Amino acid sequence: MIATDSRLGWRDGLRVASVGMRARRLRATLSALGIAIGTAAIVAVLGLSSSSQAGLIAEINQLGTNLLTVEAGQSFTGGQAKLPLQAPARITHLDHVEELAHTGLVKEAKVYRSALVPPASTGGLSVRATSLNLTAVLGVGLARGSWLNAGTAREPVAVLGAVAAQRLGIDRIRPDQRIWLGHQWFDVAGILEASPLETDIDSSALVGYPAAQQYLGYLSLVHGAKESGPPSSIYVRTATGHEAAVQSLLAATANPEAPNEVNVSQPSDVLTARAAAAGAFDSLFLGLGLVALVVGAVGVANIMIISVLERRSEIGLRRALGATKGQIRTQFLAESILLALVGGVVGVLAGAAATAGYAESKGWAILIPVEAWSGGIAAALLIGALAGLMPAVRASRMPPTVALRTV
Repeated sequence: MIATDSRLGWRDGLRVASVGMRARRLRATLSALGIAIGTAAIVAVLGLSSSSQAGLIAEINQLGTNLLTVEAGQSFTGGQAKLPLQAPARITHLDHVEELAHTGLVKEAKVYRSALVPPASTGGLSVRATSLNLTAVLGVGLARGSWLNAGTAREPVAVLGAVAAQRLGIDRIRPDQRIWLGHQWFDVAGILEASPLETDIDSSALVGYPAAQQYLGYLSLVHGAKESGPPSSIYVRTATGHEAAVQSLLAATANPEAPNEVNVSQPSDVLTARAAAAGAFDSLFLGLGLVALVVGAVGVANIMIISVLERRSEIGLRRALGATKGQIRTQFLAESILLALVGGVVGVLAGAAATAGYAESKGWAILIPVEAWSGGIAAALLIGALAGLMPAVRASRMPPTVALRTV
C-alpha cells in the first residue's frame, strides 16, 4: 500500500476554492453584491459621521465655545420683557468678560426691496440696531462690501445678513444699492457671511444705534433724556474655561430687579445638539446596512447550497482520488469566505469613495475610522463563514458513490 500525503497547501486550496467563483461569475457577482452594499453602507455611515463631527469640532474651535448670549425673556405677566439700557455696561464689570456686543430688535421697522412691495410681504426679515463690534465678537466675516463705522452708523446705511440678502435678491454691492426700510430708503453698505452661532443675524438688516434712533425712532427716555435702545440681545465673549461661572451671573447682572426675565444661553450648544440629532440617524442607517449584510449572507448561503448540488460529480471525483472530508469541507467553506471577502472589499472601497466625495463637497476633513473598514471586512468574513458552513458540511458528508451518480 502506497502512503500518500493528503495535505493541501494554502495556495492550492485558494485556487480550488476560487474555481466555483470563476466558473459562475455572474452568480458570484450578484451574491457578493449584497455583502458589498451592506459593507459600503456601514463604512459610509461611520465615515460620514466621523467627518461631520470633525468638521463640527473645527467649526466650534474656530468660532469658540466661550460665547454667551443674553436675551430678553418673558415678563411675569407673560408679555415680552425688556433688558435695561444699562445691561451691557453692567456686564462689562464682571470678571472674565473679554468682549461684548449687542443688538436691539426694531419691531416696528420692516425690510423691503422697494417701496412698491406690499407691507405684508416682509419675507420674515427684521431690523436690528447694532454696536459696531458685532462682527468681531460673533466672528462673522463680510461677504461683500464693508461693515458699519462711526460715520455710517449715524446715517441711513444698513448691512444685510446672509439670508436677508438672499431673500431680497441682492448678491453684490453697487453705489446705488438701496432698500426700503422703516418707510425710507437706506443705502446697503455690505453683506455678511452666514453666522453659525447667531442665526437671527442672518435674517436681519443691521443699522447703527444712532441711525435707528434718528430714522426709526428706536429710543428710550432715561431721566427725561432720549437714548438709543434698549438692547434685546447681548453677546458676551468670556475667558476660556470660565463660561459656566460667567453664565451663572449674567441674568442677575443684566437685570438685577428681574433676573428671571433674562434668558442666558451658549450658542455653541446648538451646534453640538445639531450633531447629536444628526448622529441619531446613524443607528438607522447602520441597521439598514446590517439588513443588507443579512440579505447578502442569505444570497451567499443560497449560491453555496446550489453549488454543492451542481458539483456533486466534482465532489465524488475528488473523494475517489483521495480527498478527505476535511478538504472538501475546507474547499466550500473557503469559497464562501472568499466570495464574501470580495464583496466586503468592494463595499469598503465604495463606502470610502462615497465618504471622501461627500466630505470634500462639504469642506470637511476626510476621516474613515479604522473600525469602519476593518469591521466591515471582519463582518464580511464572519458572514461568509456562517453562510458557507452548512453547505460545506453537507458537501463533505456526501458519499463518493452517491456523488458520482449522473445528475
